[in-house]
Amino acid sequence: MFRAAIHAGYIRAVARRDGLYYQAREIRANHRKFEIMSQPEMTQKIKEGNGFIAALDQSGGSTPKALRGFGFSDDDYSSEDEMFALIHQIRQRIVTAPSFGNGKVIGAILFEMTMDGEADGKPVPELLWERGVVPFLKTDKGLADEQDGVQLMNPNPGLDALCERAVAKGVFGTKMRSVINKASASGIAANVAQQFEVAGQISKHGLMPIIEPEVSLASPERAEADAILHDELIKALDALPEDRQVMLKLSIPVEAGLYSDVIAHPRVLRVVALSGGFSRDEACRELAKNRGMIASFSRALLQDLRHDMSDEEFDATLAAAIDQIYAASVA
Repeated sequence: MFRAAIHAGYIRAVARRDGLYYQAREIRANHRKFEIMSQPEMTQKIKEGNGFIAALDQSGGSTPKALRGFGFSDDDYSSEDEMFALIHQIRQRIVTAPSFGNGKVIGAILFEMTMDGEADGKPVPELLWERGVVPFLKTDKGLADEQDGVQLMNPNPGLDALCERAVAKGVFGTKMRSVINKASASGIAANVAQQFEVAGQISKHGLMPIIEPEVSLASPERAEADAILHDELIKALDALPEDRQVMLKLSIPVEAGLYSDVIAHPRVLRVVALSGGFSRDEACRELAKNRGMIASFSRALLQDLRHDMSDEEFDATLAAAIDQIYAASVA
């Protein structure tokens, strides 16, 4: 299957072969043209690469806590714009640090403002891929109130436009999060159904969706919720067309190896794990019990970084975290 589309100043060609996405893009930006590497290489990197995906996608609601984690105080900014400027400075330091490009980080999930920003004078997605890191974009707009034991994603009427912007910037895939708090069979079924419905919408843009139905670490029914989620995922994956794949970002299950058949499913490109409130030591220990899952950690990756570190301290601290998470991901 081959289709070509001309849209908003760029030319996009998308083809599928053997279930892989092939996409070459030529983008006009700042009155110049540059080419972003075609998608077969990104697909192969995510499918078979040894390493993990960094989650750098804190949004407005979680940014103040993230900034406090980096050693900032709430007095260091007085507006949302200043808040996001500070978090972007930290993200710039992370993605340009020598250790971030050492081959152990194979992907990075970005917040929308980070996707639109620059690092070292280049658009962030372009810089990432030059460093061998496949760019993804967080696309959800937060969580609805809990109903039936789950929190679905809020409506996102601007999703198609956001996906087209992501394609234009060389982004490979997306990530969207919902939450499971209780072992409610009907609630979990609704959660998975919404995720796969939105994933289908995203796939039409030639992007690879990461589906993230997080089972809360605080749930007193975690093991039961894991088991129900497993069965719903298998049903949804079995129903996908043969030419479509998705990725999954899942909480590390209580029962080690629970998702082995999900990982091996032909409709799954890769399964990654969130840290979900575990410390890095805990998250790595639990992840290593689940062969085939790789990390996609945020707090567990960044927990020891501080904004007032020297560049050498910052990179050494980041390198130690990357090495530990990499080891758990390839165990």
